[in-house]
Amino acid sequence: MYQLGLTGIPVYNVNNNCATGSTALLMAKQLIEGRLADCVMAIGFEKMNRGSLGTVFHDRTAPLDKHVGVVMDTFGIEKAPMAAQMFGNAGREHMEKYGTKKEHFAKIAWKNHKHSTNNPYSQFQDEYSLEQIMNAPVIHDPLTKLQCCPTSDGSAAAILCSEDFVKKHNLQSQAIEILAMEMSTDLPSVFKDKSSIKVIGYDMTKNAADKVFKEAGLKRSDVDVVELHDCFSCNELITYEALGLCEPGKAGEMVDSGNNTYGGKYVINPSGGLISKGHPLGATGLAQCSELCWQLRGMANKRQVKGAKIGLQHNIGLGGAVVVALYRKGFPDHQRQVQAIPASASNENDFKSAVIFKEIRENLEKDGANWVKKMKGIFVFKVKGKGGNEGIWMVDAKNGSGCVKFGDASFLQKTKGDVTIIMSDDDMYSLMLGKLNPQQAFFQGKLKIQGNMGLAMKLREFQSRVGKAKL
Repeated sequence: MYQLGLTGIPVYNVNNNCATGSTALLMAKQLIEGRLADCVMAIGFEKMNRGSLGTVFHDRTAPLDKHVGVVMDTFGIEKAPMAAQMFGNAGREHMEKYGTKKEHFAKIAWKNHKHSTNNPYSQFQDEYSLEQIMNAPVIHDPLTKLQCCPTSDGSAAAILCSEDFVKKHNLQSQAIEILAMEMSTDLPSVFKDKSSIKVIGYDMTKNAADKVFKEAGLKRSDVDVVELHDCFSCNELITYEALGLCEPGKAGEMVDSGNNTYGGKYVINPSGGLISKGHPLGATGLAQCSELCWQLRGMANKRQVKGAKIGLQHNIGLGGAVVVALYRKGFPDHQRQVQAIPASASNENDFKSAVIFKEIRENLEKDGANWVKKMKGIFVFKVKGKGGNEGIWMVDAKNGSGCVKFGDASFLQKTKGDVTIIMSDDDMYSLMLGKLNPQQAFFQGKLKIQGNMGLAMKLREFQSRVGKAKL
């Protein structure tokens, strides 16, 4: 925060498991409602370890100790990630109780993966068939790999203001109002009723949702777009019922009817949800808020929900806390269009570094075979430009005569490099011209390297040739 110039002001650190981002949002809202501040930034971020979530501290009682006790008393402990067991068991209970099929859970994942293809901010933007989703490796029956959220790094932020602040700074055209927001925690029923569905937050979600709709004076049918915590497909289906979007036991029918996607009653997780967009724990609640703000402003581009006026947010953290909120435009009569900053640039010429990669491309065309013999690697360069733009160059000096390709964030998902170099546009330009020492740049944080460090040392080969170019 200090690097953004936010010094000398109160900063609160919040940790509430997967509901951390929305907890910060709720606190910011309360600070403004209590007239303790006029403008508050809620920011969430996460840098995750590889693989499934696990226990970090082994010298104290785990936060989910009592929840795991319910798992042991119902379906028992199996060899699978604990979170997948909890949500998967809830899916099993729903199947036993209401006759829900595995296909219903798979259809939710199919929907969310399809939605993600229109979201440049999504970690994964690939579409899968229903068969591919159902035939993916089983993590914990009925959940397959493509029905589970990935390990994710990421961040998101929201700025909350009082109404007076909005008017003073002429922000009415982009202001989104939080109509109502409630947090609830586990009820005694979670541990008394021995229900897997209740373990994953059904009762506290219903409790929060009922309060939110009552406070806002709205009906469930008033909602147009929903960002819902689909860490696993089972949770999305069960949460339809907890939020009151359908009657208990009718979520399977809601899935089959298409009332959870475009053309239906609600559009749920137009962003791709946690399953595709990713789930960096501390950022998720604020990413949901961001998506709903874009939808209500009409700024969601290809994934725009036509005529969206009311947005519903649901963010849950086991252990347990849930935040449910309703949003709408604060000043609907102010129609000035606001444009979103693109997630990445698609024009190679937007970057100063483009001339560097043009020279590398020309050298490969002239003498590619020798370069490949010498370099033996695929280099990915993530270059961050001005205005939030990001360009991705892939230099293949491993196959055939080599090649150079340019793309954006979606291109990166399909590009498998041996080493990834991350720098700002200006620093990349200086580095490749030999004006910036790579060791100093690395230790100063200007140069970040992921993957094969040995290959990264070969950057000098690119640097020495490019340095001779007349730029």
